Amino acid sequence: MAKIIVGLSGGVDSSVAAYLLKKQGHDVVGLFMINWHDSSVTLTSECSWKDDKFIAELVARKINIPLEIVDLSKYYQQRVVDYMFSEYEKGRTPNPDVLCNREIKFDIFLEKAFELGADYVATGHYCRKETLIINNKNVHRLLAGVDTNKDQSYFLCQLSQKQLDKALFPLGDLTKPEVRDIAKQNSLATADRKDSQGICFVGKVDLPVFLQQKLQTKKGNVIEIKDEYYVKNNIENTNNIDLKTITSPFIYSKNDGEIVGTHSGAHFFTIGQRKGIGIGGFPKPIFVIATDVENNILYVGQGKEHKGLYRKGLFIQKNEIHWIRQDLKTSFGKKHQFLVRIRYRQALQKASLYIEVEGIYIVFDIAQRGITSGQFAAWYLKDELIGSGVIDK
Repeated sequence: MAKIIVGLSGGVDSSVAAYLLKKQGHDVVGLFMINWHDSSVTLTSECSWKDDKFIAELVARKINIPLEIVDLSKYYQQRVVDYMFSEYEKGRTPNPDVLCNREIKFDIFLEKAFELGADYVATGHYCRKETLIINNKNVHRLLAGVDTNKDQSYFLCQLSQKQLDKALFPLGDLTKPEVRDIAKQNSLATADRKDSQGICFVGKVDLPVFLQQKLQTKKGNVIEIKDEYYVKNNIENTNNIDLKTITSPFIYSKNDGEIVGTHSGAHFFTIGQRKGIGIGGFPKPIFVIATDVENNILYVGQGKEHKGLYRKGLFIQKNEIHWIRQDLKTSFGKKHQFLVRIRYRQALQKASLYIEVEGIYIVFDIAQRGITSGQFAAWYLKDELIGSGVIDK
């Protein structure tokens, strides 16, 4: 029997994870994290930490486990929120959920769990862990959850072997409907509670309003780039053998299109965004295809098939490369086939990884929509997550 600290969040997934471990006979303790206090930036109070804490207390009493409370808001502000502001200011789009797992749930939270005498930490993520013995050492595999619609391995793409060594994922072999059924059968208060939305631990926010806490508004031009631009300049997506060319984003100038409106700050927008542009009257919906933070210009295009939304490749700098499986780390100057995703719930895409001294070039078999700097690209072999990195461009 092991002592297991479960991150009890007030949601159905962590509640069922705690229940299952308790049922297996483990010494289970719930640990509720307070990571955010300012409810003024959220669109709804439904998922405020006070509501979550109350529900977590009900679940802990129901399954008869102690519940500890820890305030990690100082660390969350420093490691997640401040990083978000910094990245958006640079015109990049960070992923707070990946950061939250790497910096909070499997770092600071892990330390607090060990202070309570934990052998392991468990979460309600839909993923699996397997352990191999290689050269007389434990090597942990991070595998996708069996529920392909809820697989959350992508959110854990920055974890290390040390972090995985102490992690348990009780829901990895279950589907979301099965988890809901277990909660209902055992009358857990979270059985019918909606899944949380928005920024990890903050909740659903109006992102521009949230960012305006620290980032100033700045009026600039919105310039439309028409599809004809790519034909005229002969830069349509092709299987170019020049890695730097094929993995670089399109660079536009103010003379490449027509001014169609204004915006409040290019740093508030991201590639592929449709809502919030505030310009209408076009035959097709308009999408952000590029941002120029230095000159404060927003470039847009009409229609979800606009050529500016699609690219064949991306680049990851060498200092942003992370291998979960260090034993499968590839050598320089080599090309390797992987399955890659650049966002949560995206179907895995066939791609070639070129390992060079300066970093990794990823070239997809099929051009991908909305490749965005600051996001994470994660590469898999079948259903195992092998490594990841922050998209530089």
